Amino acid sequence: MFPLYSDRPISTFPFVTVLLIIINVIVFWMQITTPGSIDRSVFAFGMIPYNFFHPVKARLHIQFYPHLTLLTSMFMHGGFLHLGGNMLYLWVFGRNIEDDFGHFRFLLFYLAAGILATLAFAYAFPSSNIPLVGASGAIAGVLGAYFLRFPASRIHTLVIFVIFIRIIPIPAFLILGLWFIIQMGSCALTCTTPAGAAGQGGIAFISHIAGFVFGMVFTIWELRRNFHHRGRHA
Repeated sequence: MFPLYSDRPISTFPFVTVLLIIINVIVFWMQITTPGSIDRSVFAFGMIPYNFFHPVKARLHIQFYPHLTLLTSMFMHGGFLHLGGNMLYLWVFGRNIEDDFGHFRFLLFYLAAGILATLAFAYAFPSSNIPLVGASGAIAGVLGAYFLRFPASRIHTLVIFVIFIRIIPIPAFLILGLWFIIQMGSCALTCTTPAGAAGQGGIAFISHIAGFVFGMVFTIWELRRNFHHRGRHA
């Protein structure tokens, strides 16, 4: 299933969502055009848990500060499909969340979700030398927020099953709930070792779960804050 667009309108242009997509695309272009291509950039700017917890040793081998990879890693990608899939989800779901949270608060939320999702992987596997890259942890936070804020919104989704190919409007709570269940099930099967933590095809399921949960928790906090704010000004 590939989500294509939401039927929920937006009231403002999604400046931050568009900016994040542009930055990710530019960074990936730099990855594939610099000497050493993708592999070198992934190991230099991706978040490697062992290096994160042993920054002095890491500085002897790479020309970057390991703690800063909490931020840089979420703008790195391992390939065209990795980038394309993440940017599709960010475009489909990010616009409505940005419209709901506001531009600046959405940016802070996105970065916080990405950092927390990356930390979840690091603390789960502190001795791992596998670099973690990609925007999916931050985007998982956006999905968690969407799951609570707009569960009834229809997500027009490309469904491909053998010879069956259709674009079907699916309620957001269904497609996002299924996505989260898949992440949980996949992690239960693979997240027992650092190598398995990346899952099949290099997917860090544990980061997706952490990002999604953070998105829901932040959204609940936002709703409570807005409720109390309206109560004081009633």
